[in-house]
Amino acid sequence: MPPQPEDPDRLLAVLSEAAEAVADALASTADWGETGGRPGEHHSDLAADAAAVGVIESAGLGVLSEESGSTSPRRAVTVVVDPLDGSTNASRRLSWWATSLCAVDDTGPLAALVVDLRHGVRWTAVRGRGAFRDGEQIRSSGRVDLGDAIVGLNGVPSGHGGWAQYRVLGAAALDLCAVADGTLDGYLDCTTDELGVWDYLGGALVCAEAGAVVVDAFDRDLCVLDHAARRTPVAGSTEVLRDALVARHPSRS
Repeated sequence: MPPQPEDPDRLLAVLSEAAEAVADALASTADWGETGGRPGEHHSDLAADAAAVGVIESAGLGVLSEESGSTSPRRAVTVVVDPLDGSTNASRRLSWWATSLCAVDDTGPLAALVVDLRHGVRWTAVRGRGAFRDGEQIRSSGRVDLGDAIVGLNGVPSGHGGWAQYRVLGAAALDLCAVADGTLDGYLDCTTDELGVWDYLGGALVCAEAGAVVVDAFDRDLCVLDHAARRTPVAGSTEVLRDALVARHPSRS
């Protein structure tokens, strides 16, 4: 008998349990500073990672984590996890940091949960079933004109991009969820190949299910289960806005 497809509701329950475990672990973490090991690695990252991975593996799912890599053999479903997206923000108590989890099957991203750990806001998405913020269905803003758009950035743009306003907030998963629910109209990663799949995949599924469009600035597959791979995500509330933002990536100037 062929393997049965994974139940998305069960996956969301596992992702939720993992996010709750992260919150509990961080609540008992005294040192949120850098470890002195890998550049940018914080004690809070390691505490969050151990908590999330323990829950995911106990549920019989594969894991690809920013902190610990691929910690189990390939399974029918692998959870891509950023235990603490925006850990520098978190270490300085800037209010924009999250846990991002995305369950991936052979077809691609299947279920995602992104939790704003500072405010408790939760974005969820299941492939083909829409996207939700705290249980209420969301849609992107539908913005078309870049001149009217408020855009989230990662890195430094090459001059003024022609947008109405921009924000540099420091956590890609939350930035993408903000595009999904219309808080932002678009997102441009101004770096080149600095973000891992854990940074963006959960937010990208939330965007897709909310009507936004996310691509790699260099037309590569964003869903890549490779710890060494890096991508350059760009999101728009519409294809027109996305294309305008891709054209403003510094590599094209």
